[in-house]
Amino acid sequence: MLPPGLVRPPGETPAYDAWLAGLPQTVAGLAERWSLRLGPPFLPGGSSAWVAPAVAADGDPAVLKVGWVHDEAEHEADGLRAWDGRGTVRLLRAHRDGQTQAMLLESCRPGAPLSDVLPGPEQDAVLAGLLRRLWITPPPGGVFRPLGEMCRAWVRGFETDYAHGRALGRDQVDPGLARAAMDLFRELPAAAPDNVLLITDLHHLNVLASEREPWLAIDPKPHTGDPAFDVLQHMINFPERLAADPAGFAARMAGLTGLDAGRVRLWLFARCVHGSLEQWPLLRAVAARLAP
Repeated sequence: MLPPGLVRPPGETPAYDAWLAGLPQTVAGLAERWSLRLGPPFLPGGSSAWVAPAVAADGDPAVLKVGWVHDEAEHEADGLRAWDGRGTVRLLRAHRDGQTQAMLLESCRPGAPLSDVLPGPEQDAVLAGLLRRLWITPPPGGVFRPLGEMCRAWVRGFETDYAHGRALGRDQVDPGLARAAMDLFRELPAAAPDNVLLITDLHHLNVLASEREPWLAIDPKPHTGDPAFDVLQHMINFPERLAADPAGFAARMAGLTGLDAGRVRLWLFARCVHGSLEQWPLLRAVAARLAP
């Protein structure tokens, strides 16, 4: 069974089409390799990974994740290996073959997402507590990419899309704010006071209730760099709260994580400008209120 999230228009990405066509055989091979009994995949599923409950040969429950390797998820297994279950699900096994990254993961039970259990303001403390545990010294070896690399890619994409939108006369964020935000994306990573392992995509749907610990994070997209960046995804997922009091929201998350509130606010401003092109027009107004 293919979860609907995995289905894309044919021909959009030929390499992905080939990967998807071979996915049933890949899953069957992994089940044999690791002696797994698999259940049906979780629905509606993600956009780049097939994920299903599994039972190992010893009877222990697990989760099999078979993903199309893309830029954001390049080092997911490495990150889980580095955290080793401290605040995240445990990585039990991993196998990389071309564009396929397979992981056998700890089964997180009961597994309810944070968004189903606590209201937004109460989620802040849970997310902050997890982040403070996840911000470890990067392991030696330089496996993980620096945050500045991702930010430079964002700048290139934004500047291209912004110029295209202006040529078409689209309603976009003020040009001065756009320049200021992209300058910050270049400057903030280089001036980071700390360099830690970042999860970069921690939000209320990527935190699950667990028996081993109260909450565990899933689906990391690890980079190294400024911890002040890591609170952004949580805030961006609450546009109404951002619109009501963006500076106050930034200050709250900074206080809960022990970060500098001014630095979090600068990151949030840049992120809102970046997101204003393709996510919510509301972010343009938030960016204007946060402008340095």
